[in-house]
Amino acid sequence: MASLVTVGLFGTQTRTATLVAVHALGETHAAELARIIGRSLSRVQASLDSLERAGVLVGALEGGARRVRLSPRYPAKPELEALLDRLVSLDTQLLDRLAAERRRPRRAGKSL
Repeated sequence: MASLVTVGLFGTQTRTATLVAVHALGETHAAELARIIGRSLSRVQASLDSLERAGVLVGALEGGARRVRLSPRYPAKPELEALLDRLVSLDTQLLDRLAAERRRPRRAGKSL
């Protein structure tokens, strides 16, 4: 079965994949999203920009990276989260990639 996010439910396939992955990660940045969903950084950044303009996502600078998450003020946030929860649970490819992703920094001095 093809990934459900390829449907383009939220406009484009990249925009849909981006939104689903942001929800699954809780908070993330464009480079991490591009790596996880397998899209180019420029396409992911364009998707993030359009979702921020629509009020679905909010972003804040953290160091040199802009971190994004679902907007706590989005009017239909509970309904959107329920839909995104379902999409995440059905996307086994995304779940596998998320399970393989290391999200915390390595201890200083530890070798790869």
